Amino acid sequence: MDLPAIEIDALHKSFGKLTVLAGITTRVADREVVAIIGPSGCGKSTLLRCINRLEEPTSGRIRLRGEEITAPKCDLNRIRRRIGMVFQRFHLFPHLTALENVALGPRVSLGLPAEEAEQRARAMLDRVALAGRASAYPAQLSGGQMQRVAIARALAMQPEVMLFDEPTSALDPELVGEVLAVMRDLARDGMTMLVVTHEMHFAREVCHRVLFLDAGRIVEEGPPERIFTRPAHPRTREFLGRVLER
Repeated sequence: MDLPAIEIDALHKSFGKLTVLAGITTRVADREVVAIIGPSGCGKSTLLRCINRLEEPTSGRIRLRGEEITAPKCDLNRIRRRIGMVFQRFHLFPHLTALENVALGPRVSLGLPAEEAEQRARAMLDRVALAGRASAYPAQLSGGQMQRVAIARALAMQPEVMLFDEPTSALDPELVGEVLAVMRDLARDGMTMLVVTHEMHFAREVCHRVLFLDAGRIVEEGPPERIFTRPAHPRTREFLGRVLER
């Protein structure tokens, strides 16, 4: 039996007296695309940040293909190389070109020779339809292009799992589609993905499963078609009623 890509058991996260995650338990299968939806402040981003250990869980366990990554002696740098993350903001180095931004991780973190790192970076820029912008600096790129460079940068590390934290929320509406198109291609190619998103059409059309979070808990989860057409929980119905009316 294949191991899940990610296993989360009884995950709690508190900041002082504020409880942000209150016992998250779920599994993500290999090649599965999971949308995480819910109101602002419900713990969606904190969940992703715990998975790649940018935040230290208060309690609970997370496993990556069977390896407990919340264990005290876990090598966090090695784990983070296996988990790619794309943030709301692009976090590109402004003094580096698109190519240099993408090649930096493979060269510094993976120790690839400069020529090999550059070849990989060019391949990843081509994958996100930016081969022609390799020499451009971030200030010369649109928001959508910068986010695609950020995706290419994460992919250049050849991660086993990709985490997306509202990757289109900082973009002008006309630029959202080009980023979602790249994410659709990744899903088609079989990348395991967890996506925090307000793009309900993407969640419904591309994802295999939807998690609805509220107050730090998974209130409801299931296939998108059921969640969006026949939500079982009143809180899910209330949330979707509001966001789908916009």
